[in-house]
Amino acid sequence: MTHLTTPLHALIVVDVQQAFVRGGGALPDAARLVDRTADLIARARAAGALVVHVQNDGPAGADDEPHTAGWELHHPVEAGPTEVAIRKTHDDAFQDTPLEGLLTTSGVRSLAVCGLMSEMCVQATARTAVALGYRVVLPHDAHATQDIPAEPGISAVVPAATVSRVAAWPLSSDADVTARAADVTFTAVPSAAV
Repeated sequence: MTHLTTPLHALIVVDVQQAFVRGGGALPDAARLVDRTADLIARARAAGALVVHVQNDGPAGADDEPHTAGWELHHPVEAGPTEVAIRKTHDDAFQDTPLEGLLTTSGVRSLAVCGLMSEMCVQATARTAVALGYRVVLPHDAHATQDIPAEPGISAVVPAATVSRVAAWPLSSDADVTARAADVTFTAVPSAAV
């Protein structure tokens, strides 16, 4: 785990949608995830950092099918020059979206990635950000996932906390993985011309 000292220019909030944090389909640790992501958003806004809410468009019949209750973002978006929502159809929030352009236009060089699911969309987005040359911070207590069900002959149930830890591990050689979202700080984006 890394100790952070340099403030970040942006926060990417991945797929914190109603279907995954409320009701019967909620992640095992949804309350913690919502608390940590809300705190990160509030602190990024206060600092003038870029906040990007990523919203997944699931297929027809999925819990996150567009324009259903489960698809709605959990955290309200305060749309403006430093806060936007983008939609995606792939795990990687950079693929076929305006995300890279938003970051480039804003002058962002460093960012935190939080949200869900740890081993899918969070990891894919963080990997691409690293590959594009951004300094990436992954606060461990601000991303989450579901338990992996047991599979006879392969494994027992893999707890969500273990899946999240394993998802972050391969990123730790290229990204800063920190234990606590509370240790992440933000600064204003170099350019507010988003």
